Amino acid sequence: MQKLYGFTLAEVLITLGIIGVVAAITMPALVAAYNNHITEVRLKKFYSVFNQAIQRSIADNGDTSTWDYWFEGQYDDDTGETLEDYSSILNGNFERYLAPYMNIIDKKDLRMTAFSQKGADFRLYYLADGSAFGYPLIHNREIYFYPKNAEKCLEKSSDELKLQNAICTFIFEFNPNNESSDWKYLYKKGLEPYLYRWSGDEKELYTGAQYSCDSLKNDGSYCAAIIQCNNWKIPKDFPVKIKY
Repeated sequence: MQKLYGFTLAEVLITLGIIGVVAAITMPALVAAYNNHITEVRLKKFYSVFNQAIQRSIADNGDTSTWDYWFEGQYDDDTGETLEDYSSILNGNFERYLAPYMNIIDKKDLRMTAFSQKGADFRLYYLADGSAFGYPLIHNREIYFYPKNAEKCLEKSSDELKLQNAICTFIFEFNPNNESSDWKYLYKKGLEPYLYRWSGDEKELYTGAQYSCDSLKNDGSYCAAIIQCNNWKIPKDFPVKIKY
């Protein structure tokens, strides 16, 4: 009589349990590493693509000092609601000066719930790699970049993100003609990470200033600058999690 060999039910269950425990431990780290990689690749690409579009537009439309691209409307300080519908002006300016020079595959107007312009309508442009970017429909110098799941990110509130010590968007500025000292790191430049009122102290990119990346305590706007300063790599001491 031939004897058959195999695993008992108990042995199979124990093995599956061990696999489950290992997966539970390693999956969060794998997801975080994947999110970081996506962020690094798409941030660097977006920065390059947007600045190439600016240069191509300059070749056709002249120096940015002659553009009538920039517009800033007004909003209610208490509610964040825009006082008028500025969408036709803002979208018209963007589509004249920059959109023709970028490979935009779709666009949509949504509602913004996070960051300083919460409650504002938002124009979102989708790119072929799965990322997206846009601006609140009150001014177009501030560009928000979403490496992944842009619409899901737009639905999240600032409080929700702060509780998770997390970000899902990165803020840039295109404001090359403002000579004010508050904008000195953007003057005569193209699209750059948000550095409004930065003192020049690298520590303040992380914490201690109004716009530091430490989103639990501050605004979180300087996060993209940290990654740019590290050659578009997320440093090990990055102060927040990236969650999509």
